[in-house]
Amino acid sequence: MYNNPNHLPTNLIKPVLMGVAGIIVFFVAMAFIRPWYNVWSQEMEGKAEFAKAEQNRKIKIEEAKANLEAEKLNAQAEIERAKGAAEAIRIENGSITPTYIQYLWVRQQSDLSNKTVIYVPTETNLPILESTRALSIPQE
Repeated sequence: MYNNPNHLPTNLIKPVLMGVAGIIVFFVAMAFIRPWYNVWSQEMEGKAEFAKAEQNRKIKIEEAKANLEAEKLNAQAEIERAKGAAEAIRIENGSITPTYIQYLWVRQQSDLSNKTVIYVPTETNLPILESTRALSIPQE
């Protein structure tokens, strides 16, 4: 062998050619495989979006069912409250007296947990319910 800088040893030519051929085969394969991969990837993204949309739809349906059930229970509670009020009126002999109305007003005030209520004492120790009545009566 002689030392020619433009000459490669014969034992390196075959591996270099195999490497170049491998790189060429790799790029050609990628040219065919990549479009298939893109289609597959988009299909998987579409399936994921569809599954998410389906789950969101199911959640909305369950929320609507829960709201419907709550409204039904609220309606039943209101009916029972009305039945109780009707029974109370029947017990009062069908008449609602001003004293009973004042009693109901005082009972309602216990539900006001965060509000300040000022009771103005009167002769009978009952609250004044018609405090604005004097404003609507024409003065002579």
